[in-house]
Amino acid sequence: MTAGLNDQGSFDDLFAATYGELRRLASAVKGRDKSATLNPTALVHEAWLKLAASQGITATSQLHFKRMAARAMRQVLIEAARRRKSLKRGAEEAMFVTMDSWEAPMTLRGSELIALDDLLQELARMNPRQATMVESRFFGGLEMAEIAALLEVSEATVLRDWRAARAWLAQEFRRV
Repeated sequence: MTAGLNDQGSFDDLFAATYGELRRLASAVKGRDKSATLNPTALVHEAWLKLAASQGITATSQLHFKRMAARAMRQVLIEAARRRKSLKRGAEEAMFVTMDSWEAPMTLRGSELIALDDLLQELARMNPRQATMVESRFFGGLEMAEIAALLEVSEATVLRDWRAARAWLAQEFRRV
């Protein structure tokens, strides 16, 4: 099924069909951040507004739509972190995010979330597939099998890329 913004009804249907899962994923991304200004429902709705305002978006499946929603949620979170950073003058609130399979969940401040976004952009220049995979997993909560299907590679390739990307991000994050 292909649903573009030209076919708003189909795009709305994809959103409705994936809403519960997107909200669950947004909740996982937001984690235990009690001071966050965006709750999971607001995050999903902001992501939807961002997607709806985009021109020429085409979703080929629910999986592809979830991938696009992951990117939109990432953008919404980064924009919120930048706004908070500009308003706080150094007194940033911590944001709890987790990258499962790292040694432990990470608590990131707004500036650290922005640094993570910058690192993902750098990773995208070096290895676009790894960056897409990290974004899909971290911000979209996609499972390894879903990422393999999305990227049209084997699960073994996804696992290998995941380990490499995770190691690179951890190393680069220590430098920030």
